[in-house]
Amino acid sequence: MDHFNYQGGELCAEDVPLARIAAEVGTPVYVYSTATLSRHFNLFREALAWTDHLICYAVKANSNLAVLKLLGAMGAGMDVVSGGEYARARAAGVPGERIVFSGVGKTRGEMAQAIQGGIRQFNIESEPEMQALSEVAAGQGAVVPVAVRVNPDVDARTHAKIATGKSENKFGIPIARAREVYAEAARLPGLRVVGIDMHIGSQLTDLDPYRQAYSKMAQLCRTLRADGHAIMRLDMGGGLGIPYRRDNAAPPLPIEYGQVIRETVGDLGCEIEIEPGRNIVGNAGVLLASVIHTKRGEGRDFLILDAAMNDLIRPAMYDAHHDIVPVREPAVGAEVAPVDVVGPVCETGDTFARGVQLPPLGDGELVAFRSAGAYGAVMASEYNSRPLVPEVLVAGDRFAVIRPRPSIDEMLGRDRIPDWL
Repeated sequence: MDHFNYQGGELCAEDVPLARIAAEVGTPVYVYSTATLSRHFNLFREALAWTDHLICYAVKANSNLAVLKLLGAMGAGMDVVSGGEYARARAAGVPGERIVFSGVGKTRGEMAQAIQGGIRQFNIESEPEMQALSEVAAGQGAVVPVAVRVNPDVDARTHAKIATGKSENKFGIPIARAREVYAEAARLPGLRVVGIDMHIGSQLTDLDPYRQAYSKMAQLCRTLRADGHAIMRLDMGGGLGIPYRRDNAAPPLPIEYGQVIRETVGDLGCEIEIEPGRNIVGNAGVLLASVIHTKRGEGRDFLILDAAMNDLIRPAMYDAHHDIVPVREPAVGAEVAPVDVVGPVCETGDTFARGVQLPPLGDGELVAFRSAGAYGAVMASEYNSRPLVPEVLVAGDRFAVIRPRPSIDEMLGRDRIPDWL
């Protein structure tokens, strides 16, 4: 469910017509709904109401400070994977004791930054990282809570580029070596073992991989406790999928996901951590774009937009689908025809979708890419010297620009020409 619906013939974000935002801010522009963000966070809170838990929002999905501030004020923790994301979470007012630091390549500088600023736990991905963290923590006279990310070798049945739980993936410690790695963590100064971490992938639409992985986690927890480790937290990762296609069967609900957690690890008495990102922000955002013109081609027509692959890279990178709809509501029974929806970037890959059935759209008319709140603006670039796409947050009948579009002069001003040229 989201809060982008037609009202009086116009697509609106909550009670704000998208055409109004386009007129005042320009296009392309990302638009987010506070009502949808809040609703989706609360669904996860309800799904885990049976146990002690912390919902650590995956900052990488959408790292705008306003989004982080909104979720943090609701009690969310943050899952960060860089020093920059850590700084964003702190700048949004999230205390260190609610921040989990994940990621396969933490630097010593990032470790020191988080230790000094406060941290709930580090999710360790490798033995070299564990040794480095021990040295950094001990050097500061600190003892930091850690969980080891364990790779369960479970197929998440998702896109290969966002699967993380198979043995060939770069993430985590093989589950077969978990006992020796935990034994080493317990011996190292500056570290305090508190939990187990596991994350098998993103955009999962089937609960069975979770059930397989979490069953392995439960057995490992019992084994590690028998070895003398005080396992008190289980970080279950995230990755629950969203319905990118309105005409497809809906993915499992958070309440169903929470039940799988309860059935597999609920008897262990551990605090549960989860790291949803896409499921909270994905359907809370749209990318709003304007039609430049329609180009008649040999055997196909092209709808050319002012949004491009630098604004929304997912279709080019993952062959990802986003429903594309006109902002002006089509009349019932309106004639539609297939068009390839493309952007102006000089790449064949700058193609959002092929053969989309759309009504005739004139120059300057608006379309919206649905389900664009996650991995949209955060992955945007200035390729072809196109200014970064702005972001807008809507609440009821109000909206605010939460990241402005830089001017061409501002973009050029970041470059430096040496005086010897």
